[in-house]
Amino acid sequence: MRAALALLLLLLAAADAMHRGKAYLREKVCKEYRILGKENFRTLTIIASSRKYSNGTFEEIGHLVRELVSLAEKCCADGAEPSCYDDGSTALAIKSCRADSPFPAHPGTAECCTHQGLERKLCLAALRHPPQALPRYLQPSDKELCQAFRQDPQEFADRFLYEYSSSYSQAPLPVLMDSTRTFLSMVSTCCISSAPSHCFLREKLERKTISLLTLTSNRICSHFSAYGKDKVTFSYLTSLVQKIPSASFEDLLPLAEDAAELSSQCCDSMAEDCMQKKLLEHTTKVCTALSGRDQRFADCCKGKNLMENHFCILAMLPAPAPQLPEPYEPTNKELCGKEGARHATRFLFELARRRPGIPDAVLAKLYDSSEKLRAGCCSTKDPSACLDSKRKRIEAELFPFLEKAHQLCGQYHQLPFLEFKKRLRESLAQAEPEAGPAQLEQLLEQRVSFASTCCLPGASPLLCAAKVSSELGEVCSKESCLLG
Repeated sequence: MRAALALLLLLLAAADAMHRGKAYLREKVCKEYRILGKENFRTLTIIASSRKYSNGTFEEIGHLVRELVSLAEKCCADGAEPSCYDDGSTALAIKSCRADSPFPAHPGTAECCTHQGLERKLCLAALRHPPQALPRYLQPSDKELCQAFRQDPQEFADRFLYEYSSSYSQAPLPVLMDSTRTFLSMVSTCCISSAPSHCFLREKLERKTISLLTLTSNRICSHFSAYGKDKVTFSYLTSLVQKIPSASFEDLLPLAEDAAELSSQCCDSMAEDCMQKKLLEHTTKVCTALSGRDQRFADCCKGKNLMENHFCILAMLPAPAPQLPEPYEPTNKELCGKEGARHATRFLFELARRRPGIPDAVLAKLYDSSEKLRAGCCSTKDPSACLDSKRKRIEAELFPFLEKAHQLCGQYHQLPFLEFKKRLRESLAQAEPEAGPAQLEQLLEQRVSFASTCCLPGASPLLCAAKVSSELGEVCSKESCLLG
């Protein structure tokens, strides 16, 4: 089954229909339908719809899939009226705008429904739920899988496709297609096997690469979706230097730029092997550049499976903080000059190198604030006066917060969880002597939640952005805080 065939599964998603006309869209969808056949078309529609509307319910996705498949089946049949497809898609758009619409809810629907005709359909097609903060799919035991499969194979397959695709909605569509196909093949094979346990063990080993690719690409593309290309470059850059502080800005920037380019090329690509091919090429570059300089990278890179090597690097914890002098701060002239963005990024890079415990979400906030700071001050009549006043606030507001985040995450990585929580409770009691037991417990749980969610490599940028904002509330007021 060719991954490229899924490009038009969401029947209204072809923006070039506006330029090429309604007949073009119908011909493309019908071509895909005839090549795939009804069942494969239906399967891919479930995957694509669940991925697009990742917060939709199983019942809502089911309604949408039935309508899309029914429309293709009816309008792609021999002898169907030329207007069948356009009339049917118009009826679906009208149904989407009803107050009692059975389709997945989306806050942007009301705005789309103020339009008419093709403009409304294209607007509805462009809607997409934001990625889930964390994948929610939990694979049942082998026994539970087989019980559900034997009870109703079709219901089992549909629910799995929905749950898995909505959980890993940021993974490229070809990756999701391959991953779900091999999983369902494993279940259907092993649940009728005379030795199911042995069969599942063998099949899971064979699926290990595609499983890691799904998990990894979902994480990569979630960051790309949340951050965009420039901030992904920065995020990857600081993540690397926190793992290998001996590497320089010039050593790591090309690797970070390569990672960002991979994301931009492959996260929305319909090419079957884009993500896997580019990710393996990138892993080879990282291993070639860094394994000779750091034993942990050497250990991750010695395996024969490059996907496992990449996952090992992603999961690597920050290195101990190196003993280095305070970093060079760029001058006002440098910050507002042609290379201002690079000077600012290099300074933040050096901060991350010296405080490897600072989590990605905090560094991402710093990056945004740096961009706003330069944009706000460099366009004024007196950029130097503006920047000088901001520097004083940075010293007063941000550096204490950065140090606190660095220490919190450092302890979280170094100590067993119960010991971490015990020490944190003691430090909070000293820092807040007037707080009562209930207030202390609330502060403790807040810090523990932050650490267990945001200190981990690959933490969800969406989930942690809110937690960082909450933590910042204690450092400075929302109106004045440079990280706000």
